[in-house]
Amino acid sequence: MGHDHDEHQHGDHDPGHAEQADGGHCGGHAHSAVPSHHGINLLGPSAEELAECPVMRGSTVVKADAEAKGLFRDYAGQRYWFCCAGCEAPFDADPSKYAAAV
Repeated sequence: MGHDHDEHQHGDHDPGHAEQADGGHCGGHAHSAVPSHHGINLLGPSAEELAECPVMRGSTVVKADAEAKGLFRDYAGQRYWFCCAGCEAPFDADPSKYAAAV
C-alpha cells in the first residue's frame, strides 16, 4: 500500500523559519541557536559549542556547523566563526576591527 498524498495538506510556509526584513549582511534570514545536524540535543548546544559572529554581533553560531560550511577564519592565533557567508568579506577587509570587538 502506498501513501496517499491527497489526504495531507503540506504548506509551503514553515513558521519556524521566519525571515526578517532587516537582515543586514545575512540576506534577511533569522539567526538562532538551533541544534546541529550531528544529533538532537534537547538542551541545545553547550556554551563551548557556541560562538558569537564577530561581524553580526548578537548572532549565535554553532561552531561545528560553521566549520562544516567553511564559515570561519583564523586570525592572530584565534578562530572566529561566522553566522553566514556575507560576514566573511567585512572580516577579511579588516580582521583587527572585528577581532577587537569580540
